[in-house]
Amino acid sequence: MEKLMVEGGHPLYGSIHISGAKNSAVALIPAAILADSNVSIENLPKISDVETLASLLEDIGGSVTYDGTLMSIDPRSIIPMPLPNGRVKTLRASYYMMGAMLGKFKRAAIGLPGGCNLGPRPIDQHIKGFEALGAKVTNEHGAIYLRAEKLTGARIYLDVVSVGATINIMLAAVKAEGRTTIENAAKEPEIIDVATLLTSMGAKIKGVGTNVIRIDGVKELNGCAHSIIPDRIEAGTYMIAAAAMGKEVLINNIIPDHLESLMAKLREMGVNIETKDEQMRIGTSPELASVDIKTLVYPGFATDLQQPVTALLTRAQGTSVVTDTIYTARFKHVDELRRMGAEIKVEGRSALIHGKASLQGAKVKASDLRAGAALVVAALMAEGVTEITGLEHIDRGYEDLEDKLLALGARVWREELTTEEIDQVKSS
Repeated sequence: MEKLMVEGGHPLYGSIHISGAKNSAVALIPAAILADSNVSIENLPKISDVETLASLLEDIGGSVTYDGTLMSIDPRSIIPMPLPNGRVKTLRASYYMMGAMLGKFKRAAIGLPGGCNLGPRPIDQHIKGFEALGAKVTNEHGAIYLRAEKLTGARIYLDVVSVGATINIMLAAVKAEGRTTIENAAKEPEIIDVATLLTSMGAKIKGVGTNVIRIDGVKELNGCAHSIIPDRIEAGTYMIAAAAMGKEVLINNIIPDHLESLMAKLREMGVNIETKDEQMRIGTSPELASVDIKTLVYPGFATDLQQPVTALLTRAQGTSVVTDTIYTARFKHVDELRRMGAEIKVEGRSALIHGKASLQGAKVKASDLRAGAALVVAALMAEGVTEITGLEHIDRGYEDLEDKLLALGARVWREELTTEEIDQVKSS
C-alpha cells in the first residue's frame, strides 16, 4: 500500500491535458457486449476502474486488448455466465453489466455493485426499468438475477433522475422489440456519449440530452470505433486546484459547455477564467469570495465536484454554504479537512465553511474518490506536508494524478506504507 505525499504552498503554473471521461468509460465498456463484432474505444483514461471492467469482460469470455488509452473488445465469445462478488464489488458501475447482458442474452447474474461508500444509492429505478421491459428480477444469495423470455419496449418513468438507471435501461432496450420511452431521463454528457456509441453500432435512439429518450429496438448491433469525451469532473478538479494555487494554468482537451455551472461559481468567487475552443486558462486569484452552492442533476452543479470545491472554500473570505441534494453522505471528507485546520460544520445536507482557514499538513485518509480529490486540493494549499492514504479510491478516477500535478509545479510523491501504518489504515 502507498500514501500520497503533498508539500503545500507551491504555486501552479503550466499546462495539462484532460483524459477521457471516467463516467463514460465505465458504461461504454459494458455496452460493447451488445455488438456482434469488434468494438474499439479510444481516449480511455488509465484508471483502475477501466482495468477492472476489462477483466470482467475477460471473465465472461470476451477478448480484450488494452494499451492504456485504446481498448479493442471482441464480444463474440462472451457467454452470460454469473459474475458474483469479487471484482464486481470494487466499482459501482459494474451494474452496467446487467443492462448490457440482459439486452444481449435476455439474462444476467451480477453481484451487488460496490464502489465509493456514499450512503444509500439503490438500484430500484434500474430494476423498475428492467421489469417494465419484461425481465423477472430476483435477489439470490447477494446477487441480482435477471431473466426474460423476451424484452418488449415500454414506457418507463423514472421516479428520480438517475444517470445509472437511464444508461442501464438504454442498454437493455436497444435490442428489445418495439419502442421504449424513458421519461424523466438524466441529461448528462456521458449519457450522450453512450448513446453516440450505440447509434454508431446501429441502435435507433432519439431525444438524448433531453428528459425524454425514445429507443426503437433493433435485432443486430455492429462493432464500431468510438472516442470518449473529455472528463468534465477531472477538468473541474484541476480548475478548482488552479483556483486555489494557480499562477497561470492552461487546461487542454475540455468541452467548456460541460463546465458551465462550475465556471459560474468560480467566477462568482473571483477566479479569472478564459476559455477558447477546447482550452481554458485560469489566472492568479489572490482573493476569493464566499459563495453558496447547491448540487443538482446536470446541467446543475455536479455532486462529484462538491468535495473538491468545499476544500477550496476554506480559502475564501467569509462563510459559504454547500448543500448536496444528490448524496446525503458525501461529507465524509469534512472530518479530514478539520484535521488540517478547516472550520466546517455539517448540518443535514449542508456544510457551513468558515473561510480564511490556515490549513496545515496532516495525516488524512480518502474515504472515496472525490473525497480524495478534495484532500489533494487542501494539501496543495496547506503549510507543510500532507500524507494521504486510501489511494485506491483516487486511482479509480484520476489518471496520472502525480505526473499532472508535477507538470504544474506541485511537489507530490508516493511512499510505501510501513507495516504499522498499514495496520492503522485497516483499523480506521
